[in-house]
Amino acid sequence: MTLSVKSKPYIIPEYSLTGDLLSYKACGLQYRYQNRGALPPSTPVQLWFGEFIHGVMEEAYKTWRKDPEVFHFPRQWKDAIRKIEMNVNLRLRAKGLLPPPRLFCPYDETMKTPGLCPDANHPHQLLASQRTEAAINTWGPHLFPLIDSAEVKLKGCRDMVGYQPGVHRAQTYSITGVVDVISAVSMDNAHEGNLILRYINTHPEIKGIIDDLSSRDYEVIIDYKGMRRPPVYLSPGVPNPTWEAHEWQVLTYAWLRSHQKDAYRPIVGILFYLNELVPSADDIGDLKKEAKDGLTDILPTSRVDKQALARWRKGSKENALSANLREQRSIRLIPLTEERQKRSLQSFDGVVLDIESSVAKEMKCGSIRGCWQPNPQEKTCTACDFKIYCPAVEGKYQMSIL
Repeated sequence: MTLSVKSKPYIIPEYSLTGDLLSYKACGLQYRYQNRGALPPSTPVQLWFGEFIHGVMEEAYKTWRKDPEVFHFPRQWKDAIRKIEMNVNLRLRAKGLLPPPRLFCPYDETMKTPGLCPDANHPHQLLASQRTEAAINTWGPHLFPLIDSAEVKLKGCRDMVGYQPGVHRAQTYSITGVVDVISAVSMDNAHEGNLILRYINTHPEIKGIIDDLSSRDYEVIIDYKGMRRPPVYLSPGVPNPTWEAHEWQVLTYAWLRSHQKDAYRPIVGILFYLNELVPSADDIGDLKKEAKDGLTDILPTSRVDKQALARWRKGSKENALSANLREQRSIRLIPLTEERQKRSLQSFDGVVLDIESSVAKEMKCGSIRGCWQPNPQEKTCTACDFKIYCPAVEGKYQMSIL
């Protein structure tokens, strides 16, 4: 009797557009520790707010959908939005994500001590709550009527470009992602006063795509970002990998979506950088520097905005930016052409190959620091838990003793 030998398990690596692509592009070494090493950051400010704003926007949409005639805009924070915030906060706490101090008030009126807030007059509309109110009231009236599906899961497979037998784990890899919103738009019943459609129809390249459509229907892919609008360049002539990666993300979403049944043609991706609606002092300071150096794509154009930004100093109480400029900086449109999608997929293939090559190197030599490439940037490094022993910034940071 001959016994068959069980074949070795064949693993298809799975990569997500946010958890892998964006994290690796930010810093390969940090990605190895946090994503592959399961070492979560000790102060996950952006992680918490990203999940928080996604949850609030989704819950606000569900509440609006139940009865659009009753859900009037603008929504008042304490009467209508606060309940949504607290429900989302409870869900995040159950996942181990706690709100950072001075960003969100987690207490209700029954709390009689200040806790981590300025005083005991709870609830406080701190920065996170100011942004949720602005996001819902700025984009909700125009976005919610367009939504066809929310939290749409996407998945697909691609060949591992550059695959080497015995080095890489598989010849193919899986791409996964979750689209925050799919908007199915019909040009026959689109509301003329819709602000989002106005942005779409006044964008020359996107308008050209719409004019060439054989169908009267198309889709818009929308992703919320709980962050400020990243600059196009890190310094004059040096592209910002985060800016590029966000475009790849949406274009890859479009490629995955186009392979699903019953999908209309995705013609535009929209990124909402919701922090721009209520910028912090650091955000305005960054914009002032970026405007001076020509690093960002949406600059102050009006005399009022230019003067306000010029005289703004850290610690200023006034909001330096007009509502119109904050709105423009909070929305980014990306035309979804086949050529752009092709380039984004090639870029994604390259990132996956880099990660797989680093995995193979680590398996061979057993060293993490020698196999994963760091990408030192001031803001990334300052918030990183691993900076003390990172070879890229060795000696720059010291361990604090409490």
